[in-house]
Amino acid sequence: MSLPRIHELISLKGKSAIVTGAASGIGRATALRLAEAGASLYLLDIDYDGLSKVRDEALNYDVKTELFKVDLSKKEEIDNLWNLIKGREPSILVNNAGIYIFRDFIDVDEAFLDNIMKVNLYSMFWMCQNMVKSRDKKGGIIVNVSSIESILPFAKDLIHYDISKIGVLALTRALAREYSRMGFRINAVVPGGIETESVKKLKEKTLLRLEISRVATGLQFMSRLPIGRFGHPDEVARVILFLVSELSSYITGAVVVVDGGFTST
Repeated sequence: MSLPRIHELISLKGKSAIVTGAASGIGRATALRLAEAGASLYLLDIDYDGLSKVRDEALNYDVKTELFKVDLSKKEEIDNLWNLIKGREPSILVNNAGIYIFRDFIDVDEAFLDNIMKVNLYSMFWMCQNMVKSRDKKGGIIVNVSSIESILPFAKDLIHYDISKIGVLALTRALAREYSRMGFRINAVVPGGIETESVKKLKEKTLLRLEISRVATGLQFMSRLPIGRFGHPDEVARVILFLVSELSSYITGAVVVVDGGFTST
């Protein structure tokens, strides 16, 4: 039997993909890498202007790109999206969207926690449910983006975030256990220390406000980082591209850590 060539294994031509949180950071980088591999794109975010800029960048790859402004904290909007694309559902889903807000555990109230869970975890649940329902006879590929905070809580005032992201890993593994025999491959990526736009803004705000405890946390983080630097969003996007391509055809239920070695120290 002749084995497929590398370019055939990594190609996504003829396929389409949903990427949530695609207006910036890891989502933007992922959208552009999938476009480069030939996939048509359905890009989701609450930031439509940001999505428009990503679409302009994707024009370089001559792929069809559709934009959807969706508030992922609302199940109704998620269901409406899937109704809009009924009959042309993508074979690839990348659940990347999430919110990262510091708040002391004692000050977390019901509304705040509810919103964190809706965006970071429940939205992935509903997106996966719609994907599985709409492609129950065809299968597909799902990649859920978690965080190293789910494996090794490090930063202070992120307990709410940590529990939402560990839920992503449980969701991924449970779905893989139940649906891999039906043609689905479902994996999780666990980034850590990635220099996204939001991380850059957080650093600037921390320095401007002279938040000494957060500055100290940042220095401790860097001192424990074997690779010695923060990662680039594209370094996570490349791993996601691997997981949605045929290069990873025998991988499902996996948790792939992309953290510069942080969780190994």
